[in-house]
Amino acid sequence: MKRVTGRFVVGSAILLLLIGAAAPQTSQAPLKILLSNDDGFDAPGIAALFEHLSKIGTVTVAAPSQEASGSSHSVTSGDPILVKESEKNGSKWYSIKATPATCVRLALESLLAEKPDFVITGINRGENMGTITFYSATVGAAREAAFKGITAIAVNLARGQNMDYGPAAEFVVDLIKSLKDKPIKPGTFLNVNIPNMPKDQIKGVMVVPQDLRASTEFYEKRTNPSGQVYYWKSYKNQEPETIKSDVWGLRNGYITITPFSIDQTNYQEIKTLDALKLGGWKK
Repeated sequence: MKRVTGRFVVGSAILLLLIGAAAPQTSQAPLKILLSNDDGFDAPGIAALFEHLSKIGTVTVAAPSQEASGSSHSVTSGDPILVKESEKNGSKWYSIKATPATCVRLALESLLAEKPDFVITGINRGENMGTITFYSATVGAAREAAFKGITAIAVNLARGQNMDYGPAAEFVVDLIKSLKDKPIKPGTFLNVNIPNMPKDQIKGVMVVPQDLRASTEFYEKRTNPSGQVYYWKSYKNQEPETIKSDVWGLRNGYITITPFSIDQTNYQEIKTLDALKLGGWKK
């Protein structure tokens, strides 16, 4: 990773992995950025992003009114979606009684006058790596934007004591600047995990695949004072494998970027399944 006057800049080798087929943007108009999260409207992570991203564009916030961690890509339906609008530093802030994915979709469909250039979700309080990303509402909200062909980034800061969201927000600014002229392909979105350590101790930036091991969640059987049996969910951090993945990179002091796709098709298995003899159902 290159450092320029103390700021993080994504190196050219990393950018080559992220560049899509789209033509570079030449417009000098201010960037339009939508922020959301799953930690809630008042979370410090989204405040840090707003502070730093407001320096490079016009920012709108559309976030759940309450914490919605672990809600994945769930949507709000069957109930009225309450929206409270306010203004901070000349920007619109929407507190929405809905899931994070619904907050993003509502903003894109109804609240914003123009399509944003970027949708950023986070900064999440805690890392989202490996198969845990399937449960993450931070990732789910970014995926919702990718459905609409918008460049989206889910940003996560490793959990720890004295969490400082400032360096993570600074890195997002540099990443957006790099992607502005060399965008990723539509249908791709990025999951970024950042170590909870001083900026000068971060080793660099790695573009790595998702760790595919099963999550280390487990359920402890307990009994309450009245004798009723219940289960308590617990979680243990995965130890890094020897292969370089998002878990390996973060555990070893790197910022990790993992490109995700909304296309979940396993193309290698299409021929395998197509060749099955499914009785009278297969011609």
